[in-house]
Amino acid sequence: MSHSLRVIFAGTPEFAAAALAAIHHAGFPVPLVLSQPDRPAGRGMKMQASPVKRYAQEHGLAVAQPTSLRRAGKYPHEAAAAIDQLRATPHDVMVVAAYGLILPQEVLDIPPLGCINIHASLLPRWRGAAPIHRAIEAGDPETGVTLMQVDIGLDTGAMISEVRTRISADDTTATLHDRLAQDGAKLIVDALLELERNGKLSSTPQPADGVTYAEKIGKHEAALDWRRPAAVLARQVRAFDPFPGGVGTLEDGSSVKIWAAAVADAQHHNAPGTPGTPGTPGTITDVSSEGVVVACGEGALRLTQLQKPGGKRLPVREFLAGSPLAAGQRFQFPEAK
Repeated sequence: MSHSLRVIFAGTPEFAAAALAAIHHAGFPVPLVLSQPDRPAGRGMKMQASPVKRYAQEHGLAVAQPTSLRRAGKYPHEAAAAIDQLRATPHDVMVVAAYGLILPQEVLDIPPLGCINIHASLLPRWRGAAPIHRAIEAGDPETGVTLMQVDIGLDTGAMISEVRTRISADDTTATLHDRLAQDGAKLIVDALLELERNGKLSSTPQPADGVTYAEKIGKHEAALDWRRPAAVLARQVRAFDPFPGGVGTLEDGSSVKIWAAAVADAQHHNAPGTPGTPGTPGTITDVSSEGVVVACGEGALRLTQLQKPGGKRLPVREFLAGSPLAAGQRFQFPEAK
């Protein structure tokens, strides 16, 4: 089925590519796709197109990759050229999903029916760059996707619609991301159908209470601080899959990536030979094919999927066959940042 509503799409990662695919598949004309410039990635650090650019190219959609859209920024000529291109491309609405560039008011004023953002949280909780990671890390029971009108603030616009999903005890950022990407794709298509029918979308201002910011994930956060409760570390490991992973560094300086972990049963809290006293945080208290148990500030963490530098992610039984760990070994505490 074809539609008359013309959509300029701006997005970069897989989350956005799912929405672009749904819009295109639904039959909405997409006269222009904006995506971030190609970046070096992978072991060879070769230049790689974003998932959104790849989808656009595979389906014959025009792509622009300005470095900036701000005339007052570091790339005024590129910004001016991109803004001219937006003005010269007939369209009705702009849809933005995890694009990663700031849209100045001048750009927001171009689409006749405004600019809609697909954001992966239940606003106003987790505005900002890493809403999926931070919801898992904080132990939120649920999250979701919100469509909102884009304004000049950071994810501050009025809310159009939302869909909710429970965060299960084994959700990682990877699994939750895929679910939210599909939810966001369906939500935006429904909104575009309504916009085409009615010429407008109703929206509600975000509540002033409950605002939190989802800071971008830094590599330095990967180091697990064993002085924290095991339940907190288990959430951190799930939040940091697929990036940057959890990292433990043994006292000999060798590091281990931790990809899956859960709170261990109470019987494993004791260090070897010291019944009744919990182990010092960071101490390995039990090693078996079921997992490597590490004492924490509160409780203990059972590590079940590990990786050594340059190796593969392995279930603990396979990991131990090539890299033995023993009860009594200790993981260091991360240096204070």
